[in-house]
Amino acid sequence: MIRPLIGLGVVALTALTAASVQAAPIELHVFKAIDAATIRCPETVILTEQPQPYREGGFTIDGSADLSQIADRVTIATMDDFSVTWVGKLKPVYRQCKATARIVKKDNEIHPGQSYLRLRFVGGNVYLILDMTGMNDANDLTAVILRKGVRNGKPFWSWGGTD
Repeated sequence: MIRPLIGLGVVALTALTAASVQAAPIELHVFKAIDAATIRCPETVILTEQPQPYREGGFTIDGSADLSQIADRVTIATMDDFSVTWVGKLKPVYRQCKATARIVKKDNEIHPGQSYLRLRFVGGNVYLILDMTGMNDANDLTAVILRKGVRNGKPFWSWGGTD
């Protein structure tokens, strides 16, 4: 009688793990600068993050940004141990945009926490910032950026921590 219950437990755990690995949309709302309130800017920008399957001792989140609707020629502008900034040339329709953006929703739920992903629109460019400053894991260690780059014109990253 115990074996069937153990088998069901393993199946349930596998199903829960698989369900939690789906990509989640991250909505960043764009806030225009006071002196640029009449300039055309996108209203929102959608990024994607997806947790990797659970591994004992820690977690990893993979992310990517398709900025092709608003910018092109995306490259890494700066990076250090705690942050990475990508820059892309804004498309003509948004070239005058002067604004910032932060996370307002994750997986279609209101995001009240720290916005570790942000955007700046300034000087004809868009800057995507992944910043671990103040982001702590379960052991009060700063989350770490594990990978960063640009693939097919799209920024990508992985970050994680201990559990």
